[in-house]
Amino acid sequence: MALADIRQPSDLRGLSHSQLEELSGEIRDFIVAAVAETGGHLGSNLGAVELTLALHRVFESPRDAILWDTGHQSYVHKLVTGRRGGFSQLRQAGGLSGYPSREESVHDFIENSHASTVLSYAHGMAVARDKGQLGDRRHVVAVIGDGSLTGGMAYEALNNLGHSKSKVIIVLNDNGRSYAPTVSNLTHQPHPLEETSDMPRPRDRFTRRLSRTLTNVRLNPVYVQRQRRLEKWLHDLPVVGPQAERGLEAIKAGIREYLQPTAFFEALGVRYVGPVDGHNFEELEHALSAAATRSEEGPIVVHVLTQKGRGYSPAEDDDEKHLHDAPVFDPISGPPKSVPTGYTQAFADALIKEAQSDQRIVAITAAMPGPTGLIAFESHFPDRFFDVGIAEQHAVTFAAGLAMGGMRPVVALYSTFLNRAWDQLVYDVALHRLPVVFCLDRAGITGDDGPSHHGIYDMALLSKVPGMRVLAPSSAQDLQQMLHDAMSLADTGPVVIRYPKGNARQVAEHDVGSGLQARRMASDPAKSLCILAVGKMVGAAEQAVAALAHNGISATLWDVRSCVPADDLMIRDAAAHRRVITIEDGIRDGGIGFLLADAITSVTPATPPVIKVLGLPTRFIPHAKPDVILAKLGLDATGIERTAREMLAS
Repeated sequence: MALADIRQPSDLRGLSHSQLEELSGEIRDFIVAAVAETGGHLGSNLGAVELTLALHRVFESPRDAILWDTGHQSYVHKLVTGRRGGFSQLRQAGGLSGYPSREESVHDFIENSHASTVLSYAHGMAVARDKGQLGDRRHVVAVIGDGSLTGGMAYEALNNLGHSKSKVIIVLNDNGRSYAPTVSNLTHQPHPLEETSDMPRPRDRFTRRLSRTLTNVRLNPVYVQRQRRLEKWLHDLPVVGPQAERGLEAIKAGIREYLQPTAFFEALGVRYVGPVDGHNFEELEHALSAAATRSEEGPIVVHVLTQKGRGYSPAEDDDEKHLHDAPVFDPISGPPKSVPTGYTQAFADALIKEAQSDQRIVAITAAMPGPTGLIAFESHFPDRFFDVGIAEQHAVTFAAGLAMGGMRPVVALYSTFLNRAWDQLVYDVALHRLPVVFCLDRAGITGDDGPSHHGIYDMALLSKVPGMRVLAPSSAQDLQQMLHDAMSLADTGPVVIRYPKGNARQVAEHDVGSGLQARRMASDPAKSLCILAVGKMVGAAEQAVAALAHNGISATLWDVRSCVPADDLMIRDAAAHRRVITIEDGIRDGGIGFLLADAITSVTPATPPVIKVLGLPTRFIPHAKPDVILAKLGLDATGIERTAREMLAS
């Protein structure tokens, strides 16, 4: 059967395994072609083809709830649930989301694009089901993997699932990686599907065969029933019964400990089966069906081994990330090698330079060394680089401990992911006034990945943390200066530098600021209009001021640079103008603009200037290209010029 004939999951159930193999190849070709046209997540989806098809053959979505973590591995799920036609607009404005979306399909239950959350969702849904609140829902299946089991929230949920005996089927999609290789001892290293040796050693072959045999035995319901009877018989033996039962458990545990990574899960009360070949339909369907049968006993993990990027040689050969994500590319030759660009590259170069002269500097990231620009740092200073996995909370408090020990930690995260470590940032770092430098990439509107990835809250939140300094560079050169300054500013507490995705504005040496000072870029002798622009918005404001000047209208323009604390000279100059515009690519309500407005008003409370605060609205903003989003919100050069003219005309 061709992919075009698959319109719903039930269309898969009549296919033979050989037909499924052919369909898998067609799906891989389709995904490569689709992502080549629009960009998107590639490697994780190529590795989850057989697993997704097996899930939809064994379970009955949406009657059975299949939940995805992380959501970027759900492209195949979208294909078999009737959305093939939408892939031409994947991650485009008004088109298909790159993650599960409740608005798109009844088969999507959670819009999960931040990792390690699915087990908590599953626990809640299972309890609601058992209380009769989910109608005729049967199974709750949580697919976790692609590194998402490294997040602390997943372990919290596992603990509760095991304790409550909640009836959840957990599918661990173990591809040995998140973005980079997975930081965890729960995954097999080296990954069995990525071994360099052509032939495993005889002992390894025997061990794997025995492990697989034991897995098949443990999946057999007859074995489970007999085991329960044997345990009861031993327990009821006179005098020695309890000791005999414990002895049997010890023997079983010893075998499992040697052959399978069960100890962790089963210590939490979560039964474990596997590992299962995630590209073998017979093994997958047998394991999933058996898990469904045994789910009445409580939570069960099915450990599935897959190969990220499978079936597409450019992805299989990508040592860094197996083409985890890709821009638009030629599907024949594959994407060019991923390298940092723009602000990310400026940060990467500056950090290495600083670390060469300061032995205290260490770098920390949460499973994203490539996207945050730290791969070069790792190669220069391997013993000063730490990838903690998808564990932002741990990353921040780990940095606090390093700082307490005299180090100078630099935590490099996406802006949106710092939200996950808010408590740690406030009470573990800021409360102790520790010298931690946070470098937040992808700040502001990021575009294609949608509302969960826009970094729009950082300035509004961080500006309320006592003692925090929040810096926003407007050029690559300014970012590098800020990182240099941050190393000494951190002597009195934490510093944040936030910068956007994409190309960086380039300026001459004399156009770079310093310290916590703002930089005046243009002056209005008549003091009629002053524009205070933050970070990326400086470029748009500069264009607007030039357009106004072309029509004989002068304006003062300040590059704010230091959002908190604001430069007093800039505040006093703005207060001397009749009209002031502030502009930022962060959330407007409670953002930097209102802090600046309050400061300006306090200078001349009797006759304050008219102030207009421009920023992002308090709503979730769908995916589209950043420039398109900003233009619609009036946060481009045209919008700023229009606002200025309206103010001057009033």
